[in-house]
Amino acid sequence: MPGRKRLKAPWQLWLDSAGRVSPLRIAALLFLLVPVAIATYDLNTEGFGARPLNNVIHRTGFWALIFLLVSLAITPLRRIGRFGQLLDVRRMIGVGAFVYAATHISLYIADQMFDLWKVASEIALRLYLTIGFAALLGLAVLAITSTDGMVRRLGGKRWQTLHNVVYGIALLALIHFFQQTKADVSVPTFVAGLFGWMMGYRLLIRFKTARGELPAWKLLVLSVAIAALTFAAEAIGIGLVFNVSPLRVLGTAFDFDDLTSIRPGWLVLGAGLIVVAIDLIRARFGPRRGRAAA
Repeated sequence: MPGRKRLKAPWQLWLDSAGRVSPLRIAALLFLLVPVAIATYDLNTEGFGARPLNNVIHRTGFWALIFLLVSLAITPLRRIGRFGQLLDVRRMIGVGAFVYAATHISLYIADQMFDLWKVASEIALRLYLTIGFAALLGLAVLAITSTDGMVRRLGGKRWQTLHNVVYGIALLALIHFFQQTKADVSVPTFVAGLFGWMMGYRLLIRFKTARGELPAWKLLVLSVAIAALTFAAEAIGIGLVFNVSPLRVLGTAFDFDDLTSIRPGWLVLGAGLIVVAIDLIRARFGPRRGRAAA
């Protein structure tokens, strides 16, 4: 019958709610497979080192955190970029984060020779494992309740309240990431700075009095402030660990000998400036700014 809505099976992730093939959903699925492609390439070129299973454990944990933060980035990006269709892939990416996290713990169990008693005791006795496991349990709850049926069963308000715990889960995952990083913490610091930007953006949206989106100047101030906090937090952290003055650490911020020496604060600032540029371009050439949803 013409015009009849096509039924979509749960596994047909490339179809939108109307049953049509969605290029955005296909792009999201390919994005979720990027870590597999990278791991396959590395395996066939340089290998996974002396402890290949441990290498893959760390890879899956890292990408679980990245996809979790990408799911959190969708709200500011779809508002600032005036691209509401991004909401259609937010749950998909969030569930993808859980899949990588579940793979992370499964590989850890395999690394412990499937000794569940040892795994349980390690989780109970080692703080970084306790924090990581708590984040995993939280992701599992969010993944289980991510379906449309669970939204209807819980009710929109209760469902949203439950899924707001994702911010706490992301914080736990970040702490776990820091604890797992033994030497150079520049990557965790950069990721933490991005998380700080996203949380700062949400706070500004929550307490703004005017209708519509945040002006570009507020996004710029937010980006500069979070970058400054990233510089300060990194300097204090390194100062405490290595017993040096944080001011001495800050003095290296302008050392640009090579790309690896660029401090996380500059990267956070660069990411923020890209968002400001997107806002300015969309304000100039995109659809007219209207009242944005929360």
